Amino acid sequence: MNALLDAVVDAAGRGWPVFPLRPGTKAPALHRADRCTLVGICAGGHVKWEQRATTDRAVIVRCWSHKPYNIGLATGPAGLIVVDLDRPKANSNQDAPDGAENLLALCERAGQPVPATWTVRTPSGGTHLYFTAPDGVRLGNTAGKLAPLVDTRGHGGYVVASGSTTAAGTYKVTDPSPVAELPAWLLSLLQPPAPHPVRLRMPGAVRGGSAARAALHAECEAVRQAPAKQANNTLNRSAFKVGRFVAWGDIPRQEVEEAFQAAGEERGLTAAECRSTIRSGLDSSARTVRARETA
Repeated sequence: MNALLDAVVDAAGRGWPVFPLRPGTKAPALHRADRCTLVGICAGGHVKWEQRATTDRAVIVRCWSHKPYNIGLATGPAGLIVVDLDRPKANSNQDAPDGAENLLALCERAGQPVPATWTVRTPSGGTHLYFTAPDGVRLGNTAGKLAPLVDTRGHGGYVVASGSTTAAGTYKVTDPSPVAELPAWLLSLLQPPAPHPVRLRMPGAVRGGSAARAALHAECEAVRQAPAKQANNTLNRSAFKVGRFVAWGDIPRQEVEEAFQAAGEERGLTAAECRSTIRSGLDSSARTVRARETA
């Protein structure tokens, strides 16, 4: 308990807002929207983990003195971009390069060194590289955008902070270097493409886009609220349902993947599990979707 409390106080002291994760897991310990009593901090409406993350020492000491919670670090409010280098899943091709190797290859192609920065080793053998986000830049989460098994966490995302422990082991700082600013060449790869000129759209397309985002929101909530043993199946089913809107061109696939990735990880699935399941659900939907007129 003292080690955890020391770790969370240290994170908050760096200006990184934190919130509790269930002991021994990566899932938020805060109540879900469907169980919100709309009192206290939620009196004006349900307050999610990103808004509840805090650096208030008194709140932190009171919380972590109650239970040995793991530490969730809200990357967006912390002004951080964390590059998450994953390991291949246990049942995948063991000769496939992992996230660290893929990042190294990306750096070599760009003619850039692997950045030196605050680094955390995860229990699975993965790595979290911490960077500060440039002023005035708001980046969300990505899954495999930079390279396979290379994800990023920004606004709307969180990482499990050092000092936390799961059944596989403990999150440990392996490089205490000062947190570096996100290199400009990586920033350029993560920024969304420049928007196209606004074009008039037919009313049907507007309705289709609205329906797609409403469906995506509803299915992400279904994933967050799924029973623990059904989380992966629910994610697959929900991705399949929303996949038709992607096939019809109502919503970009990347937007759907990032939303489901965040929902799945919030429910406690690993980044690699989410990525594989989302891809499977969307691809299956694309293969079987009917034309809009006959759907």
